Amino acid sequence: MQRTTTAVLVTVLLVAGSVGGVMALAPGAAPVGDTERQQSACDYQSLFDETIGSVVSVRTSSGQGSGFVYDAANATDTNATGDTYVVTNAHVVSGASEVEVEFDDGEFQSGSVVGRSAYADLAVVNVSDAPAGTTALSLADADPQRGERVAALGNPLGLEETITHGIVSGLNRTLPTQLGFEIPNVVQTDAPISPGNSGGPLVNCDGEVVGVNTAGIAQQGAENIGFAVSPSVVERVVPELVADGEFDYPFLGVRTTPVSPAIADANDLNRTAGLAVVSVLEDGPSADALQGATEIETVGDRSVPLGGDVILAIDGQQLRSGETLGTYLLTETQPGDTVDLTVLRDGEVRRVEVTVGERPGPMGA
Repeated sequence: MQRTTTAVLVTVLLVAGSVGGVMALAPGAAPVGDTERQQSACDYQSLFDETIGSVVSVRTSSGQGSGFVYDAANATDTNATGDTYVVTNAHVVSGASEVEVEFDDGEFQSGSVVGRSAYADLAVVNVSDAPAGTTALSLADADPQRGERVAALGNPLGLEETITHGIVSGLNRTLPTQLGFEIPNVVQTDAPISPGNSGGPLVNCDGEVVGVNTAGIAQQGAENIGFAVSPSVVERVVPELVADGEFDYPFLGVRTTPVSPAIADANDLNRTAGLAVVSVLEDGPSADALQGATEIETVGDRSVPLGGDVILAIDGQQLRSGETLGTYLLTETQPGDTVDLTVLRDGEVRRVEVTVGERPGPMGA
């Protein structure tokens, strides 16, 4: 269960798979750092010229999206015959095994889908005969910062070679999907992202990929709210897609909700911290370690879990939201790992261990 502001996005998401300048210093001024300089000047014309050659259009029988050439030099190639890889969204390629890739020079090539992860909305396509001189974009070493200038590249509404710009508006968002699950650790931006942009890169002023565009909001009153899969998630998921054709998504098998004042009051808790365990999947990874709510009470227009554990931390990291838990599991663990959970149970703080499982495939994916 997520906060209300996140949950309302479920009905308004659009998935797009269907259709350096130099700044002069004032006399006597101290030099500025790289980050400050980047925020003060971003040459979007040069940025476009330097990056657009690595951006492609990805087409299937059911729609069209975008993608970008990815450097897979450090991944073990077991599924593909060529050495040019394109990263896009899983929802762009959908269930296709073969797609059509159009490069910036207008050349079309057949591409094979070597791996996809619906839960991360990422897919990798291999092209065995890419145009000469095709280069890969670099992935940023870390997630971007709020306020950082960015540009979204792709083919919105089929309009090729398009760039829009803005800033990073928020970090560590949880993005609901039409398949009923959520994507953690998503970057929010006000750079316009429209249908057809999905799978294209969100880049910083140095041309590094700081996100894979995945969705925008179409709702009256919502202006320029878009989302991109973060580089830390790309770095975690994509190499495994290249090497193995799949990604084993970490899974605890619990449904949680942040401890709100209403939940704290109903359960006689002395603090609003951690995640209340609403339910535990029978025979799931946490079945023998965690306890879910014993009943659900309606308070006003809200459902409030009664009883059950409250997860306060995972491996010593405090949990303030479901986003924190989802991001930690995805970026720091893998199935088979043992995590240490600090829980509040019957008024006492205790520690329990859970062996992380593999999340079952989503229904309808």
